[in-house]
Amino acid sequence: MEFFDKLGKKASEAYKMTADKTGKIAKETKMKFRIGELRSQINDLYEEIGKKVYESHVKKEEISIQNDLEEQCTKIDVLSDEIEGLLKQCLELKDKKQCPKCFKEIEKDAKFCPSCGAKQEEIEVKEVEILEDVESTEAEDDELIENQINIEEVETSSNEEKDDDNLEKTIKVESNVEDDDIEEK
Repeated sequence: MEFFDKLGKKASEAYKMTADKTGKIAKETKMKFRIGELRSQINDLYEEIGKKVYESHVKKEEISIQNDLEEQCTKIDVLSDEIEGLLKQCLELKDKKQCPKCFKEIEKDAKFCPSCGAKQEEIEVKEVEILEDVESTEAEDDELIENQINIEEVETSSNEEKDDDNLEKTIKVESNVEDDDIEEK
């Protein structure tokens, strides 16, 4: 029974790890898709700005950034900030950070950047203890393991019953064949 308990725990741990990784990959993919959309919007704004600048050039008008282009530039700033936030979230999902000097992706706990050698600021880690969630998770895990064991026991007993039924049918068929052989002789 201890073997099955360990097996159940290992299976649930593997399931949790796989679910976590799959969830992280899905979140990262959604964020990258959103980043692509935002970059496309920024490119559209650049195009709009370029058109306004060229139209002003053709009409030989002076361009006032404050009046003519302020709205588009503000939108670009907002979209760029959102992209930056999404990129930081992607790095956090992968447990990485960005070097402030060369902007390369590096390990979160790196003291120096492997690319440029810049010393990294140490990140303060705050420990938070959540007792309620841990206890409920352990209770859920225990219940899940018990359910798995019960299912396995039911499957095993039903398989044993099927084997017994098949054995009885085989014996009956063989005895009928023997009876038929005796009657023919």
